[in-house]
Amino acid sequence: MDGVLNELNLMKGPLVAFLLSGLIGWERERGGHNAGLRTHILVGVSAALFIVLSEALVQTFAEQDDQVRFDVIGVLGAVVSGVSFLGAGAIFSSKRGENTKGLTTAAGLLATAAVGVACGLHLYVMASAATALFLLTLGPLSRMSERLHPAHPDEEA
Repeated sequence: MDGVLNELNLMKGPLVAFLLSGLIGWERERGGHNAGLRTHILVGVSAALFIVLSEALVQTFAEQDDQVRFDVIGVLGAVVSGVSFLGAGAIFSSKRGENTKGLTTAAGLLATAAVGVACGLHLYVMASAATALFLLTLGPLSRMSERLHPAHPDEEA
C-alpha cells in the first residue's frame, strides 16, 4: 500500500502540469493554432513526468548503490532537446527566409516544458507564476503587438 501512496504522491507534479499546460494550450487553441490544448498538455505533463521518474529511479536504486545520483541538469537537457526538436518542426520559412512562421508556437512549447519541469520539481508557485506570465504574453501582449505591427512577418499571432 505504501508503494501506491508514494506513486499517488509523485503524481501531484504531473497533475499540476496538466492544469497549467492546459491553460497555455487553451490560449493557443482559442486562437486557432495547430499546437493547442492537447499538444501543450502532452509537452507539460511529459516534462514533469521525466523529472518525477528520474527522481523515483534514483530513490529506488540509490539503496542498492551509493554511486546512483539524480542528475537534474541531464534530465533538463534531455527535455529541452526533445521539445526543441518538436519546436523546430513547427517553424516554417519561405525559400528566401523572408516569411518565418511558427516561432511563437515553438517558444510556447518550450515555455510549457519549463512549466512541466517546475511542476515535476514541485515548484508550484514558480510554475503558476510563469504560466501567468506566458498567458499574459500570448494573450494581451500578443494582441497589442498585432495592433502595433499588423503584418509583422517574423511572428505568428
